[in-house]
Amino acid sequence: MDDSQAIRRLKNGDIGGLEILVARYQHKAVQTAYLITHDEQLAEDVAQDTFVRVYQRIRHFDEARPFAPYLLRSVANAALNAAEKSARWVQFGAGTDVERVAELLAEAVSVEEQAEYARLKGEIALALAALPPRQRTAIVQRYYLGMNEKEMAESLSAAPGTVKWLLNAARQHLRGLLHPERSAE
Repeated sequence: MDDSQAIRRLKNGDIGGLEILVARYQHKAVQTAYLITHDEQLAEDVAQDTFVRVYQRIRHFDEARPFAPYLLRSVANAALNAAEKSARWVQFGAGTDVERVAELLAEAVSVEEQAEYARLKGEIALALAALPPRQRTAIVQRYYLGMNEKEMAESLSAAPGTVKWLLNAARQHLRGLLHPERSAE
């Protein structure tokens, strides 16, 4: 069953449609929320709350549009709100699933390259964790969710210029965190 069929079932009052969507997108929703909140429990709560809101508002969803970007934008916005409200700044720990961040790095071949890859992956994870929630959200939306600036502007209720500024500030902040010797020059 595809997304549009599940959505039609849900719009007709069949909760089985939501069950299908949750099974299909829960992992990605939790990952998205985690990359923004850096708190596993909070990420799970955000994803669950987002699915509940989708259920409550499904009658307004335009079936001509793809569901996944709609859901993941909702998750990212909810995660940003939760991260900004939360005083907790949990850093990535050992064993954290940062698969999407790993895709930004070149695939390692030799043992030395694998060690370097693991080191870079850890540095990027720590740098992401150090970003303010709004900047972290911009990075996740752009590079993890693949959203363009227009979609990000809609999602963040901001002007496109603000999104450009936010991405630029986040990238500069990341550069400074990843290469402090360069930013001192």
